[in-house]
Amino acid sequence: MTKVVGIRFRNAGKMYYFDPGDFEMEVGSHAIVETARGVEFGTVLMAPREIADDSVVQPIKPVIRVATEEDERVVERNREKEKGAYKICQEKIAKHGLEMKLVQAEYTFDNNKLLFYFTADGRIDFRELVKDLASVFRTRIELRQIGVRDETKMLGGIGICGRELCCASYLADFVPVSIKMAKEQNLSLNPTKISGVCGRLMCCLKNEEETYEYLNSRLPNVGDFVTTGDGMKGEVQSVSVLRQKVKVLVEVDDEKELREYEVDELKFRPRRKNTKLSAKELEELEELEELEEEDTLAQKPERTGRTAGREHEAREEKKREPRERSERDRGRERTKGRGRRDYQKEKEKDKEKEKEAGGEHENREPRPRRSNYNYRGRGKNHGKDQTERGERTHREDGQGASGAR
Repeated sequence: MTKVVGIRFRNAGKMYYFDPGDFEMEVGSHAIVETARGVEFGTVLMAPREIADDSVVQPIKPVIRVATEEDERVVERNREKEKGAYKICQEKIAKHGLEMKLVQAEYTFDNNKLLFYFTADGRIDFRELVKDLASVFRTRIELRQIGVRDETKMLGGIGICGRELCCASYLADFVPVSIKMAKEQNLSLNPTKISGVCGRLMCCLKNEEETYEYLNSRLPNVGDFVTTGDGMKGEVQSVSVLRQKVKVLVEVDDEKELREYEVDELKFRPRRKNTKLSAKELEELEELEELEEEDTLAQKPERTGRTAGREHEAREEKKREPRERSERDRGRERTKGRGRRDYQKEKEKDKEKEKEAGGEHENREPRPRRSNYNYRGRGKNHGKDQTERGERTHREDGQGASGAR
């Protein structure tokens, strides 16, 4: 076991553990401690107590001293100096023409460091700005870029509920919030209605998420068919999540009527498979499944022996289809492979025959090369040669014709 004291440094900030030593501190008192940023002034959030060693990250820094009235006056002077530093930094930002929004200026307790928090759309090159500020304040300067949620947490404000913002009042860490939470609570998906001051989804959507998940798991969906306590079946028209009531459209004396029932009076399948059900709910679900099976059997006509035999044959045929299909595919693949091998063998045989007949081809005389007479004489007298060839051909044809007569 390790003795620690819980201290935080800003409103609704994280709590850090320190070694209290022999100091006696109460919740709400102040203490001076050393952190990675330097010596700081913090508020005791948890009185000294012993906790498990696994919950503490060693080594733990000790508390320097319990804060005195003089320390509190130093903190007040630092707050006044921060206002002046904020104005000067704004002027320097405008001078350098940087696209950044200054949020807050903060001095450490010993004035060893001056921090400026700002927001920006992208990365900002503020090296020249840091040099300019260091020459003015003569101390270490640190600029930190933060998000819009951190900005809202620092500045504070009033939410649409009329109360102080959750992040500025009690939330130490930001929890992930998704649009699914708004759907689960049947809220309007209008961004202006489910977004907070920071422009992001409201953190309070997480507060009732688990409750709505449990309540919705006990209700049927709109459009489902349920069995009421008085034995009637109907379609769900609407549900009331918080009241746990369901409006069902049932048929009474050939007329449809809308009735409201408690969810415990209805029998239906749960909408979620991963929902944890009690033993009583599991028994009710089994009874409902048995009733549905009986209704299904009652609605089916009586089967003769021939009909049952046909159905059995159809089922067996369906089972055989995938097997026959796979065998057919394997046969096709074997046929394709066999065809390729036969083709290669025939090709090799043809090559061997050509090699054997190669000697005979070598002894043969080469054939005379045919010349294309149609392209002879292509030059200046090309037209004249064409005319002469035409006349000669015509004259030969005439002689041939007269001889035939």
